[in-house]
Amino acid sequence: MAQAQLQTLNPPQTPTHTRGYDYDLVIVGGGIVGLTLASALKDSGLSVLLVEAKVESAAVAKGQAYAVHMLSALIFQGIGIWNKILPNIETYRRVRLSDADYPAVVEWETGDINTKDLGYVAEHQALLHPLQEFVKNCPNVTYLCPAQVVNIQYQQDVVTMDVKIADQMQTVRTKLVVAADGSRSRIREAAGIKTRGWKYWQSCIVAFVKPEKPHNNTAYEKFQSSGPFAILPLPGNRCRIVWTAPHEEAKALCALDDEQFLRELQARYGNQMGKLELLGDRFIFQVQLMQSDRYVLHRLALIGDAAHNCHPVGGQGLNLGIRDVAALAQVLQEADAQGEDIGNIQILKRYERWRQRENLTILGFTDLLDRMFSNNILPVVIVRRLGLWMMQRVPMVKVFALKLMIGLKGRTPKLAQH
Repeated sequence: MAQAQLQTLNPPQTPTHTRGYDYDLVIVGGGIVGLTLASALKDSGLSVLLVEAKVESAAVAKGQAYAVHMLSALIFQGIGIWNKILPNIETYRRVRLSDADYPAVVEWETGDINTKDLGYVAEHQALLHPLQEFVKNCPNVTYLCPAQVVNIQYQQDVVTMDVKIADQMQTVRTKLVVAADGSRSRIREAAGIKTRGWKYWQSCIVAFVKPEKPHNNTAYEKFQSSGPFAILPLPGNRCRIVWTAPHEEAKALCALDDEQFLRELQARYGNQMGKLELLGDRFIFQVQLMQSDRYVLHRLALIGDAAHNCHPVGGQGLNLGIRDVAALAQVLQEADAQGEDIGNIQILKRYERWRQRENLTILGFTDLLDRMFSNNILPVVIVRRLGLWMMQRVPMVKVFALKLMIGLKGRTPKLAQH
């Protein structure tokens, strides 16, 4: 595969000695966010190189699942790929939010905002595979997988990078580099962009389960003093659990055998779906919050986890990255249509101003949720239960909270307006 792609590395466009560059932009990182950006630029007229270090089969095999919020679904629809994704994911039409043993439960339904669904849950491969196939059919995108960016030099008018494909090195020139290479972004670190944030006192256990009774397309967020516990519905009447607990407790839970773990899980899960069957392995990861000081430099932009990380409560992480994509694609296309240099810092700051503040709002919201609900401090308990009571009884508060959670607050990108 790499050999064949190597032969098409220089697309048939204006000779490079005339243009001074080989591609308008290079996306480093071919995960869901990087692939979505390449897909979003399919009709832009911009030439795109997408570089992914992992072999395709390894990237697809990653065992994760995500909440896909309404705005993300609209963005995928605007790109033209949603009809390829939807058959392999699950919808949820009800969300139930509860706090420990407090009897009041906040329940959102589709009628609250007059939509068919409230959101979706997708396994990693259900998103990644359609995006990979879509990008391969974009004539303006060259997709290198596996390949690795070895060195980058930012200059006034162009970025020069060395790309290693198999055992061969090629030099590529571009107007703009987009870092979509994850929370430990080598591109961000090499550019000297600092980050702020912290690691939480909690870790998350994630696993797939099959309940005895139907999940009825309901997503649950259950708060306990040790941390939130989410249940997300999946196709085949399976569910994904995201169990947050202090590090030592999480490690101890993961060390249990399957039978003991299921007993602990059932106690937290509840009996609404009957007995549970554990499917596959359990995984544990530490939770962190991170915000980059800058999202852009001259000829560089950060998107997705390269720019920010948040607590998994509310399933916001991937959705923030998808919104980054839609915003950046819009800024780049509008600038290019006006004959502006898409790598210019002043152009890229339009994207930064749009997304950095919105992301900070969601990062703060998820942090507040976790801290408010992960304790038994009496004044805090009173305040949060007052909040739940208001969401139950005051429709304006209830609808606002739902729209914030599913991305329908803030600036809507053009891709989501199609």
